[in-house]
Amino acid sequence: MNIVMFTNTYTPHVGGVAHSVEAFTMEYRQRGHRTLVVAPDFPGMPENETDVLRIPAIQNFNGSDFSVVLPLSGLLTEKLDAFHPDIIHAHHPYLLGVTALRIARYRRLPLVFTHHTRYEEYSHYVPGNCTTLRRFIIEAATQYANLADRVIAPSGSIRDLLRERAVTTAIEVVPTGVVLKHFTQGSGKKIRRQLNISPDSFVVGHLGRLAPEKNIEFLAQAVAGFIKTASNKSKRKPANSSFYFLVIGTGPCEQTIRDVFKREGLDAQLHILGVLQQADLADALAAMDVFAFSSKSETQGMVLTEAMAARVPVVALDAPGVREVVRDRHNGRLLLDESVDNFVEAIAWLAGQSQQQRQELKEAARQTAEAFSMPHSADKALACYASLQSCTTTGWSESEELWQSSLKLIKAEWDILKGIGSAASAALDHVDEIKKQRGLPK
Repeated sequence: MNIVMFTNTYTPHVGGVAHSVEAFTMEYRQRGHRTLVVAPDFPGMPENETDVLRIPAIQNFNGSDFSVVLPLSGLLTEKLDAFHPDIIHAHHPYLLGVTALRIARYRRLPLVFTHHTRYEEYSHYVPGNCTTLRRFIIEAATQYANLADRVIAPSGSIRDLLRERAVTTAIEVVPTGVVLKHFTQGSGKKIRRQLNISPDSFVVGHLGRLAPEKNIEFLAQAVAGFIKTASNKSKRKPANSSFYFLVIGTGPCEQTIRDVFKREGLDAQLHILGVLQQADLADALAAMDVFAFSSKSETQGMVLTEAMAARVPVVALDAPGVREVVRDRHNGRLLLDESVDNFVEAIAWLAGQSQQQRQELKEAARQTAEAFSMPHSADKALACYASLQSCTTTGWSESEELWQSSLKLIKAEWDILKGIGSAASAALDHVDEIKKQRGLPK
């Protein structure tokens, strides 16, 4: 098959969708399928990419680490004519997702849409972050799903959520699989030596984009709380030297983590390694005793299965995508009550297990990862494509006109909020100027 992937994020961007597109693309190509990825430009892109068409884009939109693509040129049409696509697969309902829909309709090709993201959880990147905007975002994503010929949900929880939101298109549950060989050979001892962490120290770890929607401040408070409590109870000397937080990733909330640990006097127990690739990532995961995860905006437990492939048990808050992976007291802890104290106690529970009990948790984690392997996921996705190959779509419909109207409403609400913000800023600047002229304090 010739498959075209439209995505608003792709390597070297660090994030779940970019990782998912890359993982499926590699697996499809290994099986002999041709895959063309249409994605925005990003700084530091690999050179001489095979079957990747980059679209010029505005970087770091509104303080985020996302890109907004600029209007497309005729290059895409020429590329698609030469590629002869069989399937159009959109990974977002907006931006390049709009292009994917138009191309699928124009070329009478099946459109598959993966609902990777709970988009309303990212509305804080838009000025105002109001309830009306969140409602528009949900409605537009729902209508887009109903315009697709098949929807892929990364987890059963997201499938159920989409049904509640009145998605009527057939839905397949296909999580992004974990490439086991990338995570099973890591050397935790190597990373610990580099960071001067002793073999008998207890390391709490985390992997992911450090952004507000990932509930990072809660995570930092909980891990810092555990380290402080555990260090005070420990008989080892010097105090606080036996417990650490190892973070892999980058993002706008990195400073939040540093601030929390500095406030608690735990600077020396924090190691933020930034973005790691392949062998280094496997080594860092292998250095962890427990993987801590507090995000509630996920659609699947991708980083959780990666940690489990490295035989690391997980402590996480109950959320869509997470509950499909973490089984309480089997391969970690799944917490129904979102409180810092409960999270601290859960990490402490795992740290307090005997060596034998911790080995059993690690083995259960490994078995869970195997159930989420990439070959299993690719089998499901390719079967979905194959079932649609005989389908052809019709032209532009009334439903698509409604979806376009929703997008216009989102833009209008966005423009209003931006206008209010600009007006308020200008007014405050004017007041400050008057105070300055009159010698008054601001």
